[in-house]
Amino acid sequence: MNVIFTCGGTGGHINPAIAVADILKERHPDCNILFIGAKGHMEEQLVPRAGYRLECLPGSGLSRKLNLAGIKKNVQAVKSVFTAVKQCKRIIRDFQPDVIIGTGGYASFPALYAGSRMGIPTCVHESNAVPGLTTKMAANTADRVLVCFEESKKHYKHPQKVQVVGMPIRRDFWETQRAQARRELGIGQEPLVVSTFGSQGAKVMNEMTAQLFALEQQAGFPFRHIHAVGKFGTEWMPQAVKEQGVDLENCPSIDMREYIYNMPTVLAAADVVLGRSGSGTCNEIAATGTPCILIPSPNVTNNHQEKNARILESRGGAVVIPETECSAQKIFDQINALMQDEPRRKEMSQALRSMVILDSAERICDILEELIKR
Repeated sequence: MNVIFTCGGTGGHINPAIAVADILKERHPDCNILFIGAKGHMEEQLVPRAGYRLECLPGSGLSRKLNLAGIKKNVQAVKSVFTAVKQCKRIIRDFQPDVIIGTGGYASFPALYAGSRMGIPTCVHESNAVPGLTTKMAANTADRVLVCFEESKKHYKHPQKVQVVGMPIRRDFWETQRAQARRELGIGQEPLVVSTFGSQGAKVMNEMTAQLFALEQQAGFPFRHIHAVGKFGTEWMPQAVKEQGVDLENCPSIDMREYIYNMPTVLAAADVVLGRSGSGTCNEIAATGTPCILIPSPNVTNNHQEKNARILESRGGAVVIPETECSAQKIFDQINALMQDEPRRKEMSQALRSMVILDSAERICDILEELIKR
């Protein structure tokens, strides 16, 4: 059995694909798995780290800006798509896949389109309630469209191809125990806060986190804090933190890094997590049952992050603060309120765990096997 996974750009596209690949490899140890991604993106780190082979395509995504620079970028992007489709056809001829699955990102469309043109069964998974551009284009030729929510079916032209499967999450997220995670991280009984605002790093939220570090220092560091700055925050944020009067080199309570690779362990150990509310993030938090403060990104299509966050909030699992109403002091006060209210944190944890579909990756594997047999 040969299977191609195509994804990229952010962890929200890559990690679900890895979760499904892991289950497929458990079921079929002799299965050959290949990932197709894009050059210069996170898949170049995450996929090899997970133990899978990766082929990268050139090019970039589309711009939503209507100015001259945006138009030029889109012209170049369209040219890149044609080049990428040709490259995908070569990869497909060499690898001979039995099925191709895409989970979002620039590389997904060329690979899925090339596969369908060559008669290979294809399916696309959309993690958000409202489909993105890649999913909309791929859904027209894909054999199956996989979604997280029943309400999503109405957004597709061919609802008979749509199946509700939930969001694939690695088992580590619900199997890792808190005591085990804390031992691995070298943390005792002290409270732990984890913050991450996307694999690329949200500048406004990183700036606010630097201010939050200063408030923590003024309060005598009432909790430990692990923060992921993202790809674009690594160069400038250490200086921003220094300007807030915080000396990271002599501050053991703060652990600032580019990306949290051991996220299941870190979330299991955490008392509170701060983050955006992409579908992947929401489902990972739900699987670990970690009480959360969500600050949805206002810069996404159809405002889907706030819609995701409000679902968690309505079930009692999250505190939601719109970015326009957010400040370091407000976040600090909310963290302290949750830290001092253990019964509420337990209720939030139970509410979160009740929402997640734990066998999503298995359901997707069932569909892939069905497409191969057919």
